[in-house]
Order: sequence, then structure tokens, then C-alpha cells
Amino acid sequence: MNLTLTQRLSIVFSVLLLACCGASAWLQIRSSDLHQKEVIQDLSRDLAAHIAGNSALMDTNGFRPDAVRRLFGQLMVVNPSVEVYLLDSQGNIKGHDAPAGHLKREHVDVQPLRQFIAGDALPILGDDPRSADGKKVFSAAYIRTPDGARPGYIYVVLLGEAHDELAARVAASSVLRNTLWSMALVAVLGLLAGLMAFGFITRPLRRLTDAMRRFDANGEPDRQPGVPRSAAAGSRDEIAVLENTFSQMATRIGEQWRALTQQDQQRRELVANISHDLRTPLTSLHGYLETLSLKSDTLEETDRKRYLAIALAQSVKVGSLAQALFELARLEHGIVQPALEDFSLVDLLQDIFQKFELPAEARGIQLRAGIPQRLPNVTADLGMIERVLTNLLDNAIRHTPAGGVINVDLAHRDGRVSVTVSDTGSGIPPERRAALFQRPFSSAGAHRSGGLGLLIVQRMLQLHRSEIHLVDRPGPGTVFRFDLPVAGSVVAGLVAGQTRG
Repeated sequence: MNLTLTQRLSIVFSVLLLACCGASAWLQIRSSDLHQKEVIQDLSRDLAAHIAGNSALMDTNGFRPDAVRRLFGQLMVVNPSVEVYLLDSQGNIKGHDAPAGHLKREHVDVQPLRQFIAGDALPILGDDPRSADGKKVFSAAYIRTPDGARPGYIYVVLLGEAHDELAARVAASSVLRNTLWSMALVAVLGLLAGLMAFGFITRPLRRLTDAMRRFDANGEPDRQPGVPRSAAAGSRDEIAVLENTFSQMATRIGEQWRALTQQDQQRRELVANISHDLRTPLTSLHGYLETLSLKSDTLEETDRKRYLAIALAQSVKVGSLAQALFELARLEHGIVQPALEDFSLVDLLQDIFQKFELPAEARGIQLRAGIPQRLPNVTADLGMIERVLTNLLDNAIRHTPAGGVINVDLAHRDGRVSVTVSDTGSGIPPERRAALFQRPFSSAGAHRSGGLGLLIVQRMLQLHRSEIHLVDRPGPGTVFRFDLPVAGSVVAGLVAGQTRG
């Protein structure tokens, strides 16, 4: 059955309510019946003993059937609800005043009679001689002879056939019908109240279900009005908390969806631009190689060497770009993890300066290092940090004009060593700063539009739980800054401040 949660809850509640009403009615009727039987049996406890004391029931020859029948008939006329029986010691019926055909059994179990005579708790039910398997409340007493013998029992059924017929007529009367109608009215009112309560309770759940159905396929969260988030956040209602959680989840999914869409767009642009960047040097390389192949006999030695040098430079450019792409892919897919160790950042910086000393002199650029007197070691991956500094210095040299200066300043603050790389180049236009560390639109395009080198720097520093920042400062040039944690137990030796040109 395709039913809603509210409908299923309503059906279950209705069944439970009707079952409870039926059980309550049955318990009330049974409790009232047992109470009535207990009262009647207690009031008539001595009735059988009074009848047993009548000397006309027996003579020297035993029971007098005619006298027994006459006495029993008189008693039943006085109280039509009782039925009197004479039993022997085994419970066999020896005397009664039942009409012909009304007696259904000839024997009565004497165990309940003995319990009654012994004074056990009431009510006690005994066999009904006018029913094949019925039980009735009774009064019982021993019949005693002058010599003290107990030849049998007086057995009085207190609620006999006449009482049952009268009770059946009363059951069909207006009193019972009114009682049943009252119980039905209470059940209906309870059912209506329960259905309204379920509707009120499940209203937030229905609202949440509608919001989930309206959740846009493009990742946009539902914009329909609902419970205010501030109210739901402080509520103890589980459904309200669930609704607030879903709202947060929908917002998060929307953000992730938009990020994925943006990343996919960046991937497409990267593929297109990398294809362009590869096509340019490859076309140039192919052209010069083809020229050398077709005109090898006519070219002068000077031209041949120049063409070979250009082709070699283009092949180096293609190889560098391919290596950068491979390295970036390994970083982004978590293949590369930093191997942390303690080392001196000062020694590393000196080695990198030696590597860039000749290229800087060739372009007329000065390299300067600002190092404090006391600088502790850092904990990082030596190879990755060397690559970070190499990329930053290479980027600075390529975009700093002749006569410019590149500074690398180290500082120790708050348990971390800060590294600042600055130059006196043309700087980065404001409109390109937001996308500086995103996938490049063109690695050979405008100045520092977010090349692969800077992207690799960012990924490597993120693996060290650090970030690279573009620092705003007045004047020309560009400033990058990042920091690394100080080594936990190893402290670098004292290093004198120095400046390298």
C-alpha cells in the first residue's frame, strides 16, 4: 500500500485506540461482573448453611425427596435468582426442583465447595448444573446428621437461569446501548484528536519532504520559507533539528556543486590552454627541425647552429611544461606526501642563491637575503621547500627588469619561521590577483596570471599545513610570504645577518 507516513501513523493509532477501548471496556465489564459476584456471594455466604439446618430434609431413612423438592421450590419462589441442589459427598445431584430437561449435568465438582466452606478468598465459581460447562457463584454447606456424619452438601447457585434471562434482556435495553454509544463517542473523539496531533507533529516532516523534493538538481538549496534556522538551532524538537541539518547539508552540497562546476570549468580551460602552450613550442621545434632536414646541404654552419639552439630551447620548454603538469597531478591526487625532517633554512637559502647567482647576474639583478642573528631550524620536507623557493625565485627573476633587486627575508615569530620573497618588478594587476593561485589560463600569458609554478608552490605548502600569501605593499614589485613550523627539539646555530648581492 502506497501510504504516507501520516496515513500509516493514523491507521496504527486508530487500531491501537480501538484495541485499547475494547480492552478497557472488557476489563471494566469483567471487573464489574467479578465485583458483583463477590458481593452477592459474600452476602449469601450463610444461605446454604441455613437451608442445611432444616430438619425436614432428612429422616431416619435418609433424604426425603418430596420434602426436598417442596422446600427448594419455596426458596426459588421467594428468590427466583437462586437454584438449590442436594448433593451427596461425591457431588452427585440427589435432589433439585429444576424443570424437566433443564438439568445438563448430574455431577458437580466438590473442590470449589470445600474451598468456599474453608473460607477462601471470594469469588469462587462452581459448576452450573443447568449448563454443560458454565460456572456460577454459589453458597454451599455440609448436611450433618445427628450423629455428626456428612452425607452430602446443600449447593445453592446464586445467579441461576432466571437471573441470566433478566440480564440478557437488560443487555438489550437502552441503558447498555447508551453506554456503548458513549464509549464509541469517546473513541471517535480520541481518534480525531490523535489524527490532529499526528498532523501537527508531522507537519515539519512534510515540509522537510517538500524541501527535499524541491531540491534543485544543479545543487541549489531550497528557497521556500520554513522554520528560521536560528529558531530550529535552539529547538529540542528532533524534526526541527533534522530540518535545520538538512538546510545546512543542502547549503553545503550547493557550495560543493558550485566548486565542482568551477573546477570542471578550470580543468577544461587548463586542457585548452596547456594544449595551446604545447602547440606553440612544438610547432616552432617542428619548423626548425624540418628546415634543418630540408636545407641541411645549403645552410651555413652559423645558421645551422642557431636553428639547432632554437629547437633545443623549445624542446626544453616542452619538457619543463610536461614535468610541471606531471608534478602537479601527483600533488593534487595525494600521491606525494612530505617526508618531514629538521633542517636549517639558512643553509638551504644559501644553496639556492648559488644556483641562481649566474642567471641573476646575466639579467643584471641583485639577490639579497635578510637573515636574523638567531634563527631556529624548521621541520619540513627539504626537497619540497627547495622546490618552493626555486619556483618563487625563478618567477621573480623572469619578471624583474635589469637593475632590479630580489629580496628573501627570514624571520622567527610565534613558533614559526616566516619566508618573504619580494622583487622590484612590474607587480600583479589587481584584476588578476584573485585567480593568482588557480589553474592558469595561459602559462605563457600576462605577468603571473597564476602559472603552474605558483600552483605547485601552493600545493606543496598546503601539504605542510601552510599557505602562501600575496602581500600588498606600496610601490612596484610583488611580495610573497609563507611560514614553516620551528623544529621541536633541534635549534639552529647562531647565524650572522648577511646580505648577498
